[in-house]
Amino acid sequence: MQKNLHKTVNNTREYAHGDVHTNTVESAFSLLKRGIVGTWHKVSAKHLPAYLDEMVFRFNNRKNRFLFRDTLIKLILSPNIEYKNLTAKIQDAA
Repeated sequence: MQKNLHKTVNNTREYAHGDVHTNTVESAFSLLKRGIVGTWHKVSAKHLPAYLDEMVFRFNNRKNRFLFRDTLIKLILSPNIEYKNLTAKIQDAA
């Protein structure tokens, strides 16, 4: 059985070593930061999982030529959230 090797890059000396780099994770965090600062302006702890789900969807589909169509399908198939549940405090929502 072959072991999974975990490779690292020391960013104080180099940013990439062959095919080992941190570009992907830096790109994902950059998208999240732009979403919080530029789109939502503030994020509540209650809705953090929803914000993260949206950013995961955006990151995983960043090269998708049919993103608009796929987004519409996801919206149509997603369950409805009532306004009272959306605006409820954390202890009230449980």
